[in-house]
Amino acid sequence: METIKHRIDTRLIHAGEPKTRIHGAVNLPIFQSSTFEYTGQSSYDDLKYIRMNNTPNHVVLHGKLAALENAEAALVTSSGMAAISTTLMALFSPGDHILVQNCLYGGTQDFITSDLAPLGFEFDFIDAADPKDWDAKRKSNTRGLYVETITNPLLQVGDLKGLAEFAAAHGLIAMIDNTFATPVNFRPPEWGYDISLHSCTKYLNGHSDIVAGAVIGKADLLDKINHKLVHLGGSLDPHACFLLHRGMKTLAVRMRHQNCSALAIAEFLADHAAVERVNYPGLADHPGHDRARQLLEGFGGMISFELKGGLSATERFMQRATIPIVAPSLGGVETLVTRPAVTSHAGMSPAQRQEAGIGDALIRLSVGLEDTNDLTEDLDNALMG
Repeated sequence: METIKHRIDTRLIHAGEPKTRIHGAVNLPIFQSSTFEYTGQSSYDDLKYIRMNNTPNHVVLHGKLAALENAEAALVTSSGMAAISTTLMALFSPGDHILVQNCLYGGTQDFITSDLAPLGFEFDFIDAADPKDWDAKRKSNTRGLYVETITNPLLQVGDLKGLAEFAAAHGLIAMIDNTFATPVNFRPPEWGYDISLHSCTKYLNGHSDIVAGAVIGKADLLDKINHKLVHLGGSLDPHACFLLHRGMKTLAVRMRHQNCSALAIAEFLADHAAVERVNYPGLADHPGHDRARQLLEGFGGMISFELKGGLSATERFMQRATIPIVAPSLGGVETLVTRPAVTSHAGMSPAQRQEAGIGDALIRLSVGLEDTNDLTEDLDNALMG
């Protein structure tokens, strides 16, 4: 897939766009048609149809997404979980073994443990920062490795370079969920990852008004994933494609503001008397800080933290904060606050959450585009209540 050889800010605007603008339109129109006229295609896969993921709205997005991470190919899906589940089912078979990072988005972990495992897929959880653990758990039937760039919700940063090298050395398909980092801060194909996954609902779209996903990576693997996606029906609607296309054009300016604002807020929280612990890779005392500095071009807009006083203090804080909206999801222009134990990781059992280090009182903060000083003042007032 052709890419524009410019910096990411320029690629976000121009990569993948039609070379001849459609009737001169600067913005790609919405092709709200499920069916397209037959023009002599000899292959079923070449027929234009929404479920085939190949309408003009889809094609432009695929080119732009591939260019953003300097990958061979990309495709969009109806949700982040559609991207994740379809990828795993397309690339692996019952009896295959996958190494999985031990702290993931709850939906991903639940799909692997509750849906794939009963079908005969095998897995082991690994410490993404410990190469000895990867080697100890690798088996003769190990076929893949699955990690997150910055984990949800504890903001861990594993040995991402080492993991990709380990996968390559042992012939494993290396997959990484890059949602929290975005292509602005990390581009997995440049580091040797075969597949990069995104919930485009979050930062890529950035406006909390669609649900979408993306798979980016090697063309031969994307062909397999797209074939499975067509069968499962997880394609993205053209109107959602249009909104994602529009939202992505401002990703770089949004993400850089959120990088800076989140770092300032994390530093404020770390120094606050009411706060017990802050998880943010931009803080010098974060266990993965040195790796994050080497790997990432920004530390992201996500923070998680715990308060002194436990769950009662957490609930009081969330009630008193006036700017953050108490809601699940993340990555939009508005600041959101939630408890992962009852939202993103509610599908895990209490024992699983405890083992992963996700306490009932943990707070996850998605920093939006509001003024940073307004946010810190509001958080300070809520913490002092």
